Amino acid sequence: MAILASSMQLTRAADYAVRVMIHLAALPEGQRSLLPGLAKATGVPDSFLSKVLQALVRARMVSSRRGQLGGFEILQRGREASVREVVEAVEGPINLNVCLLHGKGCDRKSRCLAHPVWADAQSAMLKVLNGALIADLAGHPACSPLCNPLPAPNPLPKA
Repeated sequence: MAILASSMQLTRAADYAVRVMIHLAALPEGQRSLLPGLAKATGVPDSFLSKVLQALVRARMVSSRRGQLGGFEILQRGREASVREVVEAVEGPINLNVCLLHGKGCDRKSRCLAHPVWADAQSAMLKVLNGALIADLAGHPACSPLCNPLPAPNPLPKA
């Protein structure tokens, strides 16, 4: 049996949204970034990033301003957001399986032996995504130079 590519993965839009939020959160408070600069810093195509930013603005995580002093700026709600909140801002609610949809689901849920597995997996995944905060990720030492505007400290001279 051939192994197929997994369809259980986040979309590029969700990945890009998390990237841009981490980058914006790493900037000094009040600093705005223009779309081309954000695209270059995050490695996201301009046209795709524009759609992602629109969703983040609608979710009130990022503000957008036109004009000479314009650009995109992370809002406090965005800085305090979890990775789950960012993903759901662009993708909607995360559900590992259709049977976990609130108000919907399948008619086999009550007798399905796999349902508890799906429910536990969803719970574990959401716990991880809820626990990963944008502000923490932006301040993490592993943050690349592109997402951390502060220069790296000079190495100590060898003794």
